[in-house]
Amino acid sequence: MAELKACIAYLNQLLEIDAFQDYGPNGLQVEGQNDIRVVVSGVSACQALFSAAIEEQADLVLVHHGLFWNKQSSCLVGVMYQRVKQLMSASISLAAYHLPLDAHLQLGNNAQLSTVLGGQVIGPLDAQQPSIGLIVELPYPMTVQEVTEKLEHTLERTPDYFPGTTPHIQRIGICSGAAQGHFYRAIELGLDAFLTGEVSEYIPHLAQESGVHYFGAGHHATERLGVQALGAVLAENFDLSHVFIDVPNNV
Repeated sequence: MAELKACIAYLNQLLEIDAFQDYGPNGLQVEGQNDIRVVVSGVSACQALFSAAIEEQADLVLVHHGLFWNKQSSCLVGVMYQRVKQLMSASISLAAYHLPLDAHLQLGNNAQLSTVLGGQVIGPLDAQQPSIGLIVELPYPMTVQEVTEKLEHTLERTPDYFPGTTPHIQRIGICSGAAQGHFYRAIELGLDAFLTGEVSEYIPHLAQESGVHYFGAGHHATERLGVQALGAVLAENFDLSHVFIDVPNNV
């Protein structure tokens, strides 16, 4: 058993949340009971995840996509009211970590995707600091099929693929989620390929004309790994029970 305040302080420091200008608040978003025994992790805050957490008798739900975002209404009405009510009725706390969890060099979504490919991080993808994306060098020049198979095996999803022109892939930019705009940065850096979650209409043309391969492996799928790793580390450090719950999402 651990105290909520201690768990949140540990996570906030581990992910260095004050270093990021994010689209919503990182850290504790809904406060429940003080004593934490069971942690449930999931990608996105939603009623399906909360219902599953209640069945697991969770005390803390840990997510990548939280409830509150800068461009939405702050009123607790409709869907938002029902979500918060569900948590508060069960005295369950909710903590969310967005960009800090993308960026973490060991636990982050992009670092975890690098591990899936057997790669080594050799630098930041973004010009600004802290960088969200990573430049990764694969252990040897891989074919498109090899990269695809590695992603399929772990993410359980066939990525959308748009071909470049290089025969093999060794240096790849990785930025999970909806980071298709970072494709321009991968091209600028002369990388062989770029991996993210989503795809925009202009991507096929840009891949063909730039020669850089593009993999869109799903927003949800590419952001399942970080929160699992974070939940596992929290549980290990505080001797808690941890369960990852995947609420299916094809996007």
